[in-house]
Amino acid sequence: QVQLVESGGGLVQAGGSLRLSCVASGIIFSRNRMGWYRQAPGKQRELVAFITSGSNAAYANSVRGRFTVSRNNAINTVSLEMNSLEPEDTAVYYCNARSTSNGEGYWGKGTLVTVSS
Repeated sequence: QVQLVESGGGLVQAGGSLRLSCVASGIIFSRNRMGWYRQAPGKQRELVAFITSGSNAAYANSVRGRFTVSRNNAINTVSLEMNSLEPEDTAVYYCNARSTSNGEGYWGKGTLVTVSS
């Protein structure tokens, strides 16, 4: 059984910081590309950042320089450090895993981040 469980969402003021974590089970974590996506009401789900099995990271233009994605394979965890948060960052943030072996993908249930102005 595959599970991705996000944590760390909450309410933060603009300019503040928040750290999201996602703990995975039921997969060979080190062989999955891990990603963070977000979805605001009325908008499509969008990629925020991902980190490959080789720990190469990439970011959406809207968050580059403010967010940092990292992974700790020893504890099957991917994190998203969010700094200089803006109201536009308000969304449900989802953790995603994609196998580099067969492309199998999984989603967490999401954690809500609300940035107040």
